[in-house]
Amino acid sequence: MSLKLMYITNQPEVACIAQAAGVDYVFIDMEYIGKDARQVGMDTVQCHHTIADICRVKEVLDKSELLVRINPVHVASSDYASTKEEVNAAIDAGADILMLPMFRTMPEIETFLNSVNGRAKAMLLAETPEACSLLSEVACMDEVYSVHIGLNDLHLALNKKFMFELLSDGFVERVTQPLRNAGKPFGFGGIARLGFGILPAEKVISEHYRLGSSQAILSRSFCNVDKMESIDTIEKLFHLEVAKIRKVEQLYASYSMNEFEINRCEVIRLVQQVVGNK
Repeated sequence: MSLKLMYITNQPEVACIAQAAGVDYVFIDMEYIGKDARQVGMDTVQCHHTIADICRVKEVLDKSELLVRINPVHVASSDYASTKEEVNAAIDAGADILMLPMFRTMPEIETFLNSVNGRAKAMLLAETPEACSLLSEVACMDEVYSVHIGLNDLHLALNKKFMFELLSDGFVERVTQPLRNAGKPFGFGGIARLGFGILPAEKVISEHYRLGSSQAILSRSFCNVDKMESIDTIEKLFHLEVAKIRKVEQLYASYSMNEFEINRCEVIRLVQQVVGNK
């Protein structure tokens, strides 16, 4: 079974290209509350997409599902609507899957799930140590469709220098064990194009297969549309690079445990090298 690939965009034309290339989830990112403060100084994507973006992108999708990351659980204020109002608006606009970021407690999860109320699939983004400590309970919750381990914010919270330290030191493997035991779908982090990334994407994909992950985000470095010359260039890149990912997945699907272990050791070596240079 191949990885469910996600790509963040609010551009309908790019969403069409991603869908045609085989991206499973087109990703609208409405999270902005607290994000600037958490990621100050980081070279991270802060999109602040809108309900209008959901509507525009939904109109062009007929195969890929529309995934929407909302804000963390919050009450209404003069600046933004409540979580329930935000969930309702996203679902009314066409969201197939809603993702809850930055949760730390079971009551936050329950507020989110009660707001969704089965009208869309519910995905949790575990990107705090507290969230990861709840995954044994989450694994048993039928209302939760899947879980994604957010390595970027999580590695900052754990005072790591490089987000893939959480992969090389066994953290991801440990916290996802309850999800594997329960058969709950999960994924982690993002992947670049094959041959690219500080930690090459093919090494990361092998770890997805070793750990039983079922989803991954195509990172900004996979296709940064802001730096592309034309829509034709974007289209060619998507079709070529997604096809490469699918081909290498076929290889990893037949890997032995010994082959996975060789790759894991290489991941550890490369991560240590990166950390040592920081």
